[in-house]
Amino acid sequence: MTGRLEGKVALITGGTSGIGRATVTRLSSDGAAVVFTGSNAEAAQSLCDATGAVFAAQRVEDPEGWPALMEMIAGRFGRLDIAFANAGIEKGDADIEHVSFESWQSILAVNLTGVMLTVQHAVRAMRSNPGGASGSIILNSSMNAQRPLGNYVSYSTTKGALIALAKSTAVHCAQSKTAIRCNTIHPGVVETEMISAIIAGAPDPAAVRAQFEAMAPMGRMARVEEIAGLVAYLGSDEAAFISGSEYGIDGATNAGMMGV
Repeated sequence: MTGRLEGKVALITGGTSGIGRATVTRLSSDGAAVVFTGSNAEAAQSLCDATGAVFAAQRVEDPEGWPALMEMIAGRFGRLDIAFANAGIEKGDADIEHVSFESWQSILAVNLTGVMLTVQHAVRAMRSNPGGASGSIILNSSMNAQRPLGNYVSYSTTKGALIALAKSTAVHCAQSKTAIRCNTIHPGVVETEMISAIIAGAPDPAAVRAQFEAMAPMGRMARVEEIAGLVAYLGSDEAAFISGSEYGIDGATNAGMMGV
């Protein structure tokens, strides 16, 4: 335990797998009390046992579920210092000609409306913190916010919209004379459980892995722990003057063309 986040309370949405799970582990090890949400109770229990974090079954896009979650955090911990809006989906996405209205609406509900609700409730909670309104809100966007995918129009659009959501929130909170901050992070390809399963299930796993790794000039995928480290930094007091910013963590993928 580093103690970097000692005394802080964090909320992480979509915390039962991938980047969310790694961030629960990292923030807990840095001293924060962590509450995380999701729908996989079995995966959540093993994470609670390993970290001491608290799980709440919740769907981020459901506005009716938010008041009870925030009341639980306030009643149990008395404050909220960090909110990581991580929950997101891409299931059913397609290109603009073929995406169904139902898939578009489903992805929009989780990736944009769910994040808006996370931010809205986090700001309100952080305003009530003992010692004054303060906190750090981090939105998990994607490198596809800047480099949209032609075959994932809904995902790319929602991830791009998170930039405007974060900047609007950052300006509002600053102009309201609070110390509440909001930023976006933009991961490249990350070796999550889902990516590992895709690689393992391919006819030629080595070729598929090489394809994923070649997407970044650094020649590899990001590790979930690296994304969690960036979240920990932005949630810490070391980042107290950072708000309304976009943090790429993509191995130079967005920096420029690699050439031929």
